Amino acid sequence: MSTSFRDYLRAPGDPRLTGISERDAYSHAEHAWERPPVRALLEGWLHKYRHEDFHGISCDGCCRPQLFRLQDEGAPLRAAVDAAGRLLAACTPAQRQSLQHPLAAREWRAWMNPEIYVQRFGLRMDEVGAELRSPMLELLRASLSAAGFARVRNLMRINHFLGELVNAPRVMNEYSYNLNLFGDPSATEPWGFNFYGHHVCLNVLFRQGQMVATPVFFGAEPHHIDAGPFAGVREFEAEERLALELMLHLPKPLQREAQLYAQKRDPAMPPGRVAFADELNLAGAYQDNRVIPHEGPCVARFDARQRRQLMDLVAAYLAYLPEGPRAARLQDFEHHLGETHFCWIGGLGEDDPFYYRIQGPVLLIEFDHHAGVFLGNPTPQRFHVHTVVRTPNGNDYGMAVVKQHCEQAQRALQRAPGPASGR
Repeated sequence: MSTSFRDYLRAPGDPRLTGISERDAYSHAEHAWERPPVRALLEGWLHKYRHEDFHGISCDGCCRPQLFRLQDEGAPLRAAVDAAGRLLAACTPAQRQSLQHPLAAREWRAWMNPEIYVQRFGLRMDEVGAELRSPMLELLRASLSAAGFARVRNLMRINHFLGELVNAPRVMNEYSYNLNLFGDPSATEPWGFNFYGHHVCLNVLFRQGQMVATPVFFGAEPHHIDAGPFAGVREFEAEERLALELMLHLPKPLQREAQLYAQKRDPAMPPGRVAFADELNLAGAYQDNRVIPHEGPCVARFDARQRRQLMDLVAAYLAYLPEGPRAARLQDFEHHLGETHFCWIGGLGEDDPFYYRIQGPVLLIEFDHHAGVFLGNPTPQRFHVHTVVRTPNGNDYGMAVVKQHCEQAQRALQRAPGPASGR
């Protein structure tokens, strides 16, 4: 079977692409609602969004307390506050009203990774001019590492490349992404933003020098550009290579225990394990409260070399973070290695597609090869990738950090002396 995405380009008359060149983001969303599987997916997602309060992903339905603490991690707070301020200053009053929400607004959780434009919050980059696009990008640059900003820009360009491949430039392009601000950009109070669209979803909260940047969804179809001004751009090589090296270096008993199924879509899987749109991902959009039981061996049984390989793999996922927050997240993850599990679905051959999950108390990572959506591969191939990074046990969106911040402020207020009484 071919592993080149070019061999799966759909013919112009393919029903999947019929009429797509005439549609914009809005008419494309209306068209998508007419497809029963898509309608069922979106209705399920929107029901969760509208009716579920946030609790957090857990392994057993109970979020563990006291896993997170307030600390200064050296986050790039001043640069991010300044960038957000310049963005707000460039907005008209109407644009500012669309862009900015209360810190606890439900819109935090409205992000979604398909190209279907359903959750229309904030400002959309392809609907504003360069005077707003530039400060929007500068906020991303200020908040991420250089590698993280480069990845986001590469994935945006790959999205544009895909739009050109399938002749849908008004549905998928470099700027078909939304940005929202939550709270007031501040050096002392929590605030943040999210940025979402096809294959790029990023949620960032700042609390003084602390930063929580999950949920994060990064993906690509295809995962590289082979023509045009950005030819040579390629993503997810490290996440694929390092994981396969780890799996191959496990001793056979651990390897067999980690490999839950030998095939990416294994006949032995229970019904529903391969999910429409999500494939094998469990922690994607609108899964903020999902119970995901541990699978695969505990990392406590890995030897020193295998633990180091796992840490290198996790470091590749966290490369989007600035240096201080990245070091803090790696330290937190390593502290809980003895409670972390690793599982794998799929083959171990050079071209085999696969899924894997790294799941601990303070970090959950998923990698998944997918079948074609706009490309025509009917089964998963390595050139279509979805990845998810989550903070389980209630700290996605920095929720646990914000709660502790508010509790700390309340205690300080209670300790403060009252006004002196007069005589």
